[in-house]
Amino acid sequence: MTSELVLDLAGDFDLPALTSLYDGAARWMLDNGIDQWQPGGKDAEHFRLRMKEGEVWLARTAGGEVVGAYELWWQDEPAWGAQPPVAGYVHRLMVDRAAAPPGSGRALLAHAEERVADSGRPLCRLDCRSDNAVLLRYYQGAGYTVVGELATKTDGGSGPYAVTLMEKALGRR
Repeated sequence: MTSELVLDLAGDFDLPALTSLYDGAARWMLDNGIDQWQPGGKDAEHFRLRMKEGEVWLARTAGGEVVGAYELWWQDEPAWGAQPPVAGYVHRLMVDRAAAPPGSGRALLAHAEERVADSGRPLCRLDCRSDNAVLLRYYQGAGYTVVGELATKTDGGSGPYAVTLMEKALGRR
């Protein structure tokens, strides 16, 4: 992991930072022609629920500035269906592109993979919109393999869209 980052589980006091980080990432996507997230698409209640049902990790610089986050779920039936407990599911991997040190996204992803492996689960899974070629290449470059597609995922904010399902086998711990 990038030694410049400090990762901690998010708490209620981090909700404003999480929503701001999400909105900033959504604006960056829109500014770069990526139709995936919308500013205002995830509010404090979303992140509070994710903290209750899974884990939300926040990355800060050594000086305390929030520069990234991700959600780690222990099940994801909407995308993957009912599954045995063999995977952790990464969602909303996000970085502040203006403030995060280079390599922060990969460092966050590696941290998520460590958490999953430490739980004894052999797979780390994620999904991303099938029409986001840049993100698909990013995850493939990080060792993820395409294992399927779900044609009609919804997230409550827009109509159905296709997502590519990806996973990475993790080393045993």
